[in-house]
Amino acid sequence: MLSVVMEEFGGPEVLRARQVEDPEPGPGQVLVDVAYASVTFVETQVRSGNGPFGRPALPRVPGNGVGGRVVALGPGADPALLGTVVVTTTGGEGGYAERALARADEVVPVPPGLALKDAVALLADGRTALLLFRQAEVKPGEKVLVEAAAGGVGSLLVQLAVHAGARVVGAARGDRKAELVVSLGASYVDYSREAWLRQVRETAGGGDLDVVFDGVGGAIGTAAAGALRPGGRISLYGMASGADATLDEDDLAARGIRTLGLFAAPGPAETHPLIGEALRLAADGVLAPVVGQVFPLAAAAEAHAAIEARATVGKTLLAVGAQEGDTYGTGAAAGATNGDR
Repeated sequence: MLSVVMEEFGGPEVLRARQVEDPEPGPGQVLVDVAYASVTFVETQVRSGNGPFGRPALPRVPGNGVGGRVVALGPGADPALLGTVVVTTTGGEGGYAERALARADEVVPVPPGLALKDAVALLADGRTALLLFRQAEVKPGEKVLVEAAAGGVGSLLVQLAVHAGARVVGAARGDRKAELVVSLGASYVDYSREAWLRQVRETAGGGDLDVVFDGVGGAIGTAAAGALRPGGRISLYGMASGADATLDEDDLAARGIRTLGLFAAPGPAETHPLIGEALRLAADGVLAPVVGQVFPLAAAAEAHAAIEARATVGKTLLAVGAQEGDTYGTGAAAGATNGDR
């Protein structure tokens, strides 16, 4: 099978497509015939050798999120999964390939009528956005700032806040991202401009903010934290700037501001239902994941380069064995109806 193998740390060029042996599912595992693989900013950090959890062993096949059809089962896996179209994590590696292994208890069937590429786009970003949004307890009429609002998680947070009746300002950089943010129902501010935070306040109706979703960190996140009202909330979900926001804990405590975010990785018992809910919300039309760009599997290096150049919007995917617009039902019967790729 074709896969993308990384044998050294470095720039995008270290991602090289090559033929390798198909993996064999072990006890409790399934083998997925991959249609789409997710590409994330964290994966670009890992590739460069600057990942948040240290350097993994090499060689390795990157990729932690895929969608496709279950084509083989290991001992102990539920026989009903065979032929089912699913999205799933892969345990941190192995996703940039035509076939990938996953734990049988971590696969999530794709609801009927939901495009598979949309389901893959929601695999990580959907569960993250829902978790952050629930923590923040956004109320109707509240003033909400979403940084990195044109990204995978940010665009979903914008939609959730708009759906909740909040006054939402999405901050990002550039005209292309402005069009996207406005199309999602939020106001837009370019945080590369001077006095951007004053514009955020004015756009939100004046006064301080109730909630900040900080996906940038650095000077942007630090400044946004200072614009919160007493009793507000700041949710930390990314550091696109390359650094964390500098937060004065004593000042935040004095103003009664709650700090929220992903401080510990949630386990499967928490993430599995969140993924399922995100897929249901998308199938019902509440969430519309933004798939901004799709690269062929062999062009994984180009996908990484685009993300690092901040030239992407929404979610970035690798198309492995699917055609644009693929929509699947669930279960073996649905798989037979849709046919094999």
